[in-house]
Amino acid sequence: MARIAIATDAWYPQVNGVVTTLEIVYLTPQGYPTISCPTYPSIRVALFPYARLAKTLRAFRPDAVHIATEGPIGQAVRRYCKRRRLGFTSSYHTQFAEYVRMRAPIPIAWSYAYLRWFHGLATYTLVPTRSVQQLLLAHGFKNVVVWSRGVDSDLFRPRPKGFLDAPRPIAMYTGRVAVEKNIEAFLALDLPGSKFVVGDGPDLRDLRERYPAVRFVGWKRGEELASYLAAADVFVFPSRTDTFGLVLLEAMACGVPVAAYPVTGPIDVVVPNQTGFLNEDLRQAALDALKLDGKACTDYARVFSWRRCAEVFASFLSPAAAM
Repeated sequence: MARIAIATDAWYPQVNGVVTTLEIVYLTPQGYPTISCPTYPSIRVALFPYARLAKTLRAFRPDAVHIATEGPIGQAVRRYCKRRRLGFTSSYHTQFAEYVRMRAPIPIAWSYAYLRWFHGLATYTLVPTRSVQQLLLAHGFKNVVVWSRGVDSDLFRPRPKGFLDAPRPIAMYTGRVAVEKNIEAFLALDLPGSKFVVGDGPDLRDLRERYPAVRFVGWKRGEELASYLAAADVFVFPSRTDTFGLVLLEAMACGVPVAAYPVTGPIDVVVPNQTGFLNEDLRQAALDALKLDGKACTDYARVFSWRRCAEVFASFLSPAAAM
């Protein structure tokens, strides 16, 4: 039995495809006093978590420690491992420096300096794609390895298009409704048919008022989310700052082709002219994607399994033994 401690400041209860021989404890903001993240009130960050986290880790005696985020929880676990000279791995999920710059006048170079410091002690820093790996290496990171993602192809699969009663074709975006997702680039497109936005976030109220013709349906999960996705004719992904874009795989698994910019995330996930189109002209990408075969999208997405994802993750874990 291997014991793994996973630290994350962003926590949504979920079931992961991890083999049953692993015992996992999640170190999250749950149970701690929290405050709203500046400019993003729906995200709660823990206050002064170190003492309780240290107690939990001493009792759990993990064989491996993985730090998934760079916030207060991640910082506390990093501090614990450094004090005891314990090995750990970390992961880089979002373009933190670019997101911060969109919300505050903080130079990107400062944020990358913090990220280099934070991840510098990790045995490995896991990133979702090769393009992100090259980005971090160019910013002076060390020991950066690729850990891809998976999709639940039993849940995300082709379904009847009649789930949505709206003029066709239907262009859809799912995900956070926030400035870093560049959603207005999608909302402002002159496209035939209808536009749907599935998700919530700090910009939802404003965008709903400014784009009354767009159908904003809020958060959806599970079968309902999959039904919405599968009912679309094209999935439009306007973000320029994602490191992967799991929703791209989910859309393709549903047989829905993707339109996106040729940037980090889409360039690693989408097969041009087969499962989607990448173009600086997002409207043209969407119109071209409408002509693609949905079966090709589904066949491609099924290659990305959560089992394989879990196996790669386990292979990079570093023993939490004194260094």
